[in-house]
Amino acid sequence: MYLKSLGAKVFAIKVVKQIKKWSSKPVETQEKVFQQLIKKAKNTSFGKDHSFNDIKTHQDFVKKVPIRDYEALRNYVDRVVEGEEDVLWPGKPLYFAKTSGTTSGAKYIPLTKASMPSHIEAARNAILCYIHETGNVDFVNGKMIFLQGSPTLEEKNGINLGRLSGIVAHFVPKYLQKNRLPSLETNCIDDWETKVDAIVEETIDQDMSIISGIPSWVQMYFERLQSVSGKKIGDLFKNFNLFIYGGVNYEPYRSKFEALIGRKVDSIELFPASEGFFAFQDSQKEKGMLLLLNSGIFYEFIEADQFFDENPKRLTIGEVKLDVNYVLIISSNAGLWGYNIGDTVIFTSLKPYRVIVSGRIKHFISAFGEHVIGKEVEQAIKEAMLNFNFSISEFTVAPQTNPKDDQLPYHEWLIEFEEEPENISEIEVYLDENMQEQNSYYKDLIVGKVLQPLKIASLSKDSFQKYMKSQGKLGGQNKVPRLSNDRKIADALLK
Repeated sequence: MYLKSLGAKVFAIKVVKQIKKWSSKPVETQEKVFQQLIKKAKNTSFGKDHSFNDIKTHQDFVKKVPIRDYEALRNYVDRVVEGEEDVLWPGKPLYFAKTSGTTSGAKYIPLTKASMPSHIEAARNAILCYIHETGNVDFVNGKMIFLQGSPTLEEKNGINLGRLSGIVAHFVPKYLQKNRLPSLETNCIDDWETKVDAIVEETIDQDMSIISGIPSWVQMYFERLQSVSGKKIGDLFKNFNLFIYGGVNYEPYRSKFEALIGRKVDSIELFPASEGFFAFQDSQKEKGMLLLLNSGIFYEFIEADQFFDENPKRLTIGEVKLDVNYVLIISSNAGLWGYNIGDTVIFTSLKPYRVIVSGRIKHFISAFGEHVIGKEVEQAIKEAMLNFNFSISEFTVAPQTNPKDDQLPYHEWLIEFEEEPENISEIEVYLDENMQEQNSYYKDLIVGKVLQPLKIASLSKDSFQKYMKSQGKLGGQNKVPRLSNDRKIADALLK
């Protein structure tokens, strides 16, 4: 056994022991994080404005700190961006993660000296948990690729800024640098298609053992590799046995990936965001990702169907239940307070606390009161693919509120099939029945003749890639919303 493999196994034992220690005391762990955050930030501008000195309990916090999104917090963030110290967190941030907002243009999410390590440790610990559970460790001696944004950083008032994945690239441990691809030069290429071609050239003759990235963009990389080599990915990379992903649900892509690879490979799901690294898959045997309760983030949860009420109840970790859709609210050592990151989660386990990402609170369809969420459409398409034996590249769903010829409105499923099935009408029926089983509101609208059953629009090859390119969002951390409550994305795709 290589020395690096042996070291990884020993380190995995230590890390898993630490994880079990805090995960076995979830309420106590979160209370400790809460008190540390309040104490540390009490003398910041935000802390003084919200009387942190008087906050002793979560209920005190709820009274003094309202739920905010980026726009509502922006007056504080803008001061930080301008170079002011001690605004949201003591001192200045190390970095800003620059993301694109739908209403606010560019968003600048602070990354502090306190918050930055958790982004690195969480990804590392996910791999160590996998090693500890499976005993598989040989992959640490092979080459690893992380499809990510450019590590090139800009500077704004003395603070570096860039895409989160590009910032994190500067923190890859030295012991992994020799094994890591692509080269810095290739990683800095801005144009995604040019970058993928360069990555293919660099990696096609390498011993790749770990491949990581958002599934849709890794699929593009695999297709280019196969086109150039004429081989299955599993034949090209004989020691490739671990795929690490985040950002979107892997299930709609799984069958296509296995066809491209030529065999099954293990996978690890991560839940990172610019605002924090929230969870990772700690077990190949259990559903969901372990919620990271000790990483400088205090979590609150609001039931999604109550979120838009005037004063929705804000729950802490000890109050959540299984199988309820919650909006995730965070307060963190990056200086985000009562912050709505936009994601919704469902708990799959309470011992320890594991979650799945169920969608986005802004990404839903409720044009007629149906409250359809991402988890439901992803579950329906997954079961349809298994039942009818087809594969897709990508899909999204939107309401058709004004169909022609006085028809009833319906949900339109825009799907890019690998090969268009002959029995689309049967698939439509199956998907619609599946959605009715999952969502009683949707069923009532179908039964009550308010909506007609869903319809599929079959899109030509590369439709989603062309759409994302037209929006300047090809590659990196960008992803297509599964659901829209309007026709903006659907109409653009249909053009």
